[in-house]
Amino acid sequence: MGTRMQRKKPAPPEQTSAENFYYLKQMQARTPMVVVLNGDEVIRGVIEWYDKNCIKVHRANEPNLLIMKSAIRYIYKENENKHGGGGDGNRLPDNGQDEFIQP
Repeated sequence: MGTRMQRKKPAPPEQTSAENFYYLKQMQARTPMVVVLNGDEVIRGVIEWYDKNCIKVHRANEPNLLIMKSAIRYIYKENENKHGGGGDGNRLPDNGQDEFIQP
């Protein structure tokens, strides 16, 4: 009885749900978003739907798009684009909040 079995520390979760919370928040508010793809193409619209591998972007005057997350460089709120676009997605916006998401 003198020996104690050491409990193994559980592995951290593979996913924190932060990405899901961000998508849900933007979908509910119908926030206009900018999606920058790996090839520097820019897509503007509202995130209508998402799952583990892709997002659906609703665009007003153009066809809706289903975009694979692996093709996305970063996403930000359209009204937060204070730097004229571009960039690497790693900068923080002027308001100090983390408004960029890299899937």
